[in-house]
Amino acid sequence: MGSLRPLNVRAERYVLRWRTRLGRGTAIRYLDLLDGAITSKCYRCVRLYQVEEVPTWPPLLWVFAFSPSNHVKVVVRVRATPGGAWGYYEAGRGRCGYLAGCGDLEYATEQVDALLRHRMFPATW
Repeated sequence: MGSLRPLNVRAERYVLRWRTRLGRGTAIRYLDLLDGAITSKCYRCVRLYQVEEVPTWPPLLWVFAFSPSNHVKVVVRVRATPGGAWGYYEAGRGRCGYLAGCGDLEYATEQVDALLRHRMFPATW
């Protein structure tokens, strides 16, 4: 027997995967915007998408924070979302790691900040 999911759901996921793959330039532009906003909050960022230095797929942005005992990080990537939009995702959690839409940079910055603060000080959630 085949999958029980409707064909349109599977087709939509396939199209979103291809939009994400072909939209590398768009993803890099959104990650650059997030990098600037996160850096203004005194976090360190490592761009893992610069072709000259580290050509990786998918484009990833590592955001670091240093706590009193050790350091924590969040790895952010950009994926296509339904409706022609783009969204920031926590890379390790896949589609379940949605942080914010790329159109709302301030909210995305707050989400990354909250995630890093929670990982530094777990009682603050």
